[in-house]
Amino acid sequence: MFFQKKDYRTYARSRAAKSHTVKNCFLAYFFGGMICVIAECLYNVFKTYCAEDTASTLVSVVLIFAASLLTCLGVFDKIAKHAGAGTLVPITGFSNAMTSPALDTRSEGYIMGVGAKMFTVAGPVIVYGTVGSIVYGVIYWITNNK
Repeated sequence: MFFQKKDYRTYARSRAAKSHTVKNCFLAYFFGGMICVIAECLYNVFKTYCAEDTASTLVSVVLIFAASLLTCLGVFDKIAKHAGAGTLVPITGFSNAMTSPALDTRSEGYIMGVGAKMFTVAGPVIVYGTVGSIVYGVIYWITNNK
């Protein structure tokens, strides 16, 4: 069946799922906030046993590990289905972005599968972050060494 452009647009709009923007924003805010609350609680616990710098590093390590573990168990995707953008709190979303492609390609082997595909999603972030920090460092060095 051939559609005219206008007919197809009408057809596509009638078949598309309706977006629940307010609900999605609330869920993203709630779940993102809960991740941050968990991180803050972990920070307070770690801070009682070690220095503040060490505590903040430990919080990052625990959040990365937890997100990777939940991704491996298939739980992170179920949470993300309901939480939407709330799971994209930078460190947990980045961990999921690193773990998911590695899991998907593990049957191809550790080198050609996991090693080659691990940075598919996160690779550009790492590259541009590294280059940006180098450029910033050079500019900072030039401006402060007069």
